[in-house]
Amino acid sequence: MRTGIANLPLHYGTCPPWLFERMHKLSKAIIAAILVDYSSDEVLRRLADPFWFQAFGNVLGFDWHSSGISTTVMASVKEGLRNADLGIGVAGGKGKTSCKAPEQIQLLGEQFSLSDSKTGEVVYASRLSSKVDNSAVRDDYSLYMHSLVLTEKGKWTVIQQGLNDKSQYARRYHWLSDSVKDFVNEPHEAICCDARGSRVLNLTAKQSKETRSSSVDLVKDNPEHLRRYFKPKSQSTLGPFPRPAPKVKTLDMPQRINWKALEAAYEFQPRNYEELLLTRGLGPKTVRALALISELIYGTEPSWSDPAKFAFAVGGKDGVPYSVNKERYDKSIQILQDAIDSAKINNKEKLEALRRLRSF
Repeated sequence: MRTGIANLPLHYGTCPPWLFERMHKLSKAIIAAILVDYSSDEVLRRLADPFWFQAFGNVLGFDWHSSGISTTVMASVKEGLRNADLGIGVAGGKGKTSCKAPEQIQLLGEQFSLSDSKTGEVVYASRLSSKVDNSAVRDDYSLYMHSLVLTEKGKWTVIQQGLNDKSQYARRYHWLSDSVKDFVNEPHEAICCDARGSRVLNLTAKQSKETRSSSVDLVKDNPEHLRRYFKPKSQSTLGPFPRPAPKVKTLDMPQRINWKALEAAYEFQPRNYEELLLTRGLGPKTVRALALISELIYGTEPSWSDPAKFAFAVGGKDGVPYSVNKERYDKSIQILQDAIDSAKINNKEKLEALRRLRSF
C-alpha cells in the first residue's frame, strides 16, 4: 500500500559539497533524536509521510519544492546513517545506484543479523514496489530513484521517484511495510495523475485479476487460449474506481509562495531562550531554527501540513527564502547532537529543552 504521493516540479543542478556535508550530519541527528524518544518504527512512518518528508528536506536546507529534494535528502540520510550503529540504514538511490538496492539490502541484513528469509522478503519488496510503480501502473512517470530504509527489526519504507518528460514534473511514491498486504492486488490507497486524454492502465486493480493471470499464461503456454480474455472489461484503468477510493496523502507543492507573508506568520522573538536552551549566545533566528527542528521531531501530522515554513530553519541552497546560514546550520547540528549525546547517558535535560521549543 502506497502511503503517500508528492508532485514536484523538475529542477536540475547539484547539491554543493559544503551543504551536503551539513545535510547528512543534521539528518543523522534528527533521526537519532526520533529514535531516542520514539522508535525505529516511527522513523519509518515519518519518512513514509510525504508532508513530513518535504518538511524534513526543507529543514535540511535544500530546495523548498523541487524534485531534487527527494534524491538529495535520501542520499544525505544514507550517508548520515552509514556506520552510525543506530539499527537503521538505507539501500539504493538515484540512477544506477538504485540497481544496487538488492545487494545493499543483503549487506544491511547481515549487519542487523536478519535471517536469510527475512532479508529475502525485503529484497522482494524492494523489487516489487519498484515494478508496481514503474510497470504495473502506467501513469507516464518513469522511475529513476529507488531507496529503501531498513531497520534491524526487518521493517522498511520505500521512497522512489519517477519523471514525466512532458509535464516536467516528478512524482514521489512512499511505501511502508506495515501497510502492505498484497503488492499486485489493490496495493495502493489511491493513485493520482494528471489528465492526459487517454486513461491510465492499472494492472493492480481487482478487475485486472484475469489480465494478470493471463499475462503469466502468456509466457508459460500457447497464447491461443488468451483470446477469450480480450474483452474491454477484462482490465481496469485509472478512470472511475468501482468504489470510492480511500483518501491518500497527496502533496502538491505550489510554484510560488508569498515568502514575506509566510515569514511574518512564523516570525517570533522568543524571550528567555537562554534559560530554555541552557545555552548562552544564541540569537532569535537560531532559536527559530531549533524550534522548527523541534516541531519536525516532536510535532504531529497537522504541524507538517505546511512544509514550506520549515525552509525558514536554515534557509535554502538557491537563496529561497534566504541563503543558507552556515553558522546557524552548524550551531543547530551542535546543539542537537549535544542533546542526543546527553540523552544517551540518561540525561535528557537538553533534549527536553529542545522539546519545549515547540511551544514557541
